[in-house]
Amino acid sequence: MTKAETISRIADKTGIQIDEVEKILEAFFITVKNSVSQGDNIYVRGFGSFIVKQRAKKTARNISLNTTVIIPAHNIPFFKPSKEFTNQVKEGALV
Repeated sequence: MTKAETISRIADKTGIQIDEVEKILEAFFITVKNSVSQGDNIYVRGFGSFIVKQRAKKTARNISLNTTVIIPAHNIPFFKPSKEFTNQVKEGALV
């Protein structure tokens, strides 16, 4: 499903105009990206959590050049679905 399809479905279910739904969805995405990039976690009850995970420094190998490369510690965004969300996907139930 694309973002446009998601916006259309939300507009159909809520009765809100498509352009307003698009603004709301964009604001949500921007808020999540800004918060997670600043190291803040976002918890949405019944849906899941947008969290920051820290990867440790590690060494890797470049096989083609036969050299060792050091990858520094870094943060990555991660989404952890709620148990309710996970169970719904497992059961294939529609709401």
